[in-house]
Amino acid sequence: MTLLTISTPEESGLDVDRWNAALGLVRNWAERDDRVPAAAVLVGRRGMTPGPQFFGRQRVAANSPRLRNDAIFLIASITKPIVAMGAMLLIERGQLTLNDRVTDFLPDFGKKGKYGTTIRNLLTHTSGLPDMLPNNVDLRKAKSPLSTFVTETCTVAPDFPPGRSVQYQSMGIAVLAAIMEQVSGMPCAEFLRREFFVPLGMHDTRLGAPDDWFNGAQPVIDRIAEIRVPAEQVQETEWNWNSRYWRQLGAPWGGLLTTPLDLGQFAQLMLNQGRAGGKQLLSPATVRAATDNQLAVLKELPDEERRFRPWGFGWRLQWASHANTFGDLVSPETYGHWGATGTVLWIDPVREAFALILSTQPLDPNGAPFQRVSNAISAAFQ
Repeated sequence: MTLLTISTPEESGLDVDRWNAALGLVRNWAERDDRVPAAAVLVGRRGMTPGPQFFGRQRVAANSPRLRNDAIFLIASITKPIVAMGAMLLIERGQLTLNDRVTDFLPDFGKKGKYGTTIRNLLTHTSGLPDMLPNNVDLRKAKSPLSTFVTETCTVAPDFPPGRSVQYQSMGIAVLAAIMEQVSGMPCAEFLRREFFVPLGMHDTRLGAPDDWFNGAQPVIDRIAEIRVPAEQVQETEWNWNSRYWRQLGAPWGGLLTTPLDLGQFAQLMLNQGRAGGKQLLSPATVRAATDNQLAVLKELPDEERRFRPWGFGWRLQWASHANTFGDLVSPETYGHWGATGTVLWIDPVREAFALILSTQPLDPNGAPFQRVSNAISAAFQ
């Protein structure tokens, strides 16, 4: 099933000159300034898209071949809201509630002041858990499985009592995925594949590359665009973002491998209020809840967090006054996510549009280049 129809820019609701100007910014990044080794852009409106646009090269080295038009990207933390929608699916089926305690599923989690942590806290980054574990690098060097990251998270003390503040927490998503596995009876990666990726025709999307991607005369793994890793990962070829270990780990906080068109399918599912063809993969109520400001009900949070840095369930909402805004021209109702490997996805329900930029250059701390492209894309929508 496909939710997106490839069309002309005009049929996709784009002003051609402004659209070409937006693409020119990305082309300059990749092919003139070498700001990014590779980048791909996809936009859509009301189910129509001009299709993915590819720039740069497949590998980091300057003499590498051009980026393939079937390139697969590691999208890092854009993984989080997709995992969150899997958890929301279990909630709409009555298998979880937002106020269930984590200890109902993982009894060992309740140590060191974490007993009161709920599913709601995991989905809104209000658990007090760390983004990364103190021994994160050691765990990766040891090529630890996901279960070890969860076990280690159960032993740490939170930085604040659950619900008292907001702190971005990748390990909260690791714990959430472990709960999803217990409730659904299958690993998070397989649950997402069955419930979302297969029905949506996202054939090139995996949370963790399967072994068969590495086999054959033309292995799928060759399609994965190589990332220009940060300095601390350059020598760590056994566990960095380009390693077989990381590509196969399937980290629910940042390990999704996908193509622009596949990811666009998921974005369109959200714009369709969970409907794909004749099937309702997610209920409209679930989509609305996931993309509303869910910090508003947490009375012990600082008012500044609730009002100016809102979160849905897994989705970051528009932070207009923050350095990492989705842009200056999107509607206030826009939601999406960023990824540390150099990726961003935003979905604007008011304009019935989405945009995604996938690159292979770790994010600039202030996200300014992405914001400039986002502004140019927003201006192109008529």
